[in-house]
Amino acid sequence: MEQHTARTGTEPAPSGEAAAGVYHPPPRTGRPIPAVLRRLRAVQRPRPRLTGLGTGLLTTVVTVLGGAVDSFLFDGPGVLFGLVFVAASVIGALYVRPYDLVAAPVAAPIAFAVAITLTGDSGGGGMVGHLIGVFTGLATLTGWLYAGTVLAALIAGVRALRQPSRRRRSPRSSAAQRGRSRR
Repeated sequence: MEQHTARTGTEPAPSGEAAAGVYHPPPRTGRPIPAVLRRLRAVQRPRPRLTGLGTGLLTTVVTVLGGAVDSFLFDGPGVLFGLVFVAASVIGALYVRPYDLVAAPVAAPIAFAVAITLTGDSGGGGMVGHLIGVFTGLATLTGWLYAGTVLAALIAGVRALRQPSRRRRSPRSSAAQRGRSRR
């Protein structure tokens, strides 16, 4: 009951700034993450301009170049190839046009397979050795394939959800009056 009673004149009034109604928020303890996120949101990003074909070509060319550099330096595709593939998949998903969003997760595994086929280890065994190298590369680098494809799909999915709905209204539900057709 005491909590609900009004103040009477007998209680001591709060002194200082609290009596004047001035509110001071508690001091902030260092939280750098929200500040970083605010800065990232404020950065002007270029508009996505790649078509579906452009996204596929970008992902494939960059992945093949990364695989060629990795094969030249380390005798076969490996970690550098995987990192380049994931980066190319993410960039392709970020810069594809909104109309072609589905192309990003589709282009990623195609680019991966083409790059493994072109830069895979042949082992000096001719065509059979090259096929074995391609299948071995596909088997051992599957984690990179999944990572790049899933990231591209997630980015494309988030971008698709952030787009406004573009449904067309049917003529029956439009506000315009329709005239009768002549017979």
